[in-house]
Amino acid sequence: MNSQKGFTLIELMIVVAIIGILAAIALPAYQDYTGKSQLGAALAEINPGKTLAETRINEGSAATTSVTDIGLTASTTRCATTASVAADGVATIVCAIKGNPAVNTKTVTLARSAAGVWSCTNTTKYSVSGCNGSGS
Repeated sequence: MNSQKGFTLIELMIVVAIIGILAAIALPAYQDYTGKSQLGAALAEINPGKTLAETRINEGSAATTSVTDIGLTASTTRCATTASVAADGVATIVCAIKGNPAVNTKTVTLARSAAGVWSCTNTTKYSVSGCNGSGS
């Protein structure tokens, strides 16, 4: 009598099905993870602009719409950045995120009120420390 060694076709099909199910669960989780990390990177990229915007406001040379005036770059691999700092102290710094389809073209906005309070909002479904999402 010959003894067979190896796996049967049904055993191999079961293993492939299990791997497929695990991949179907893991892929959306990975997309969420990368989307949230790209949101954090975009926020980190525009956050330094707050310091120079505050400096311009305090020195009385506030009115500008140029991102280079507050030390930022207009376009990078993560953001297409726009900014405005008004003479009354109101300022906005906006990053249109580039990258993962879950966050591509969504925005992160740092806004300063005339009272000097900065707030952060974003249009993604994600939230990072101090910047809540409002999108779906």
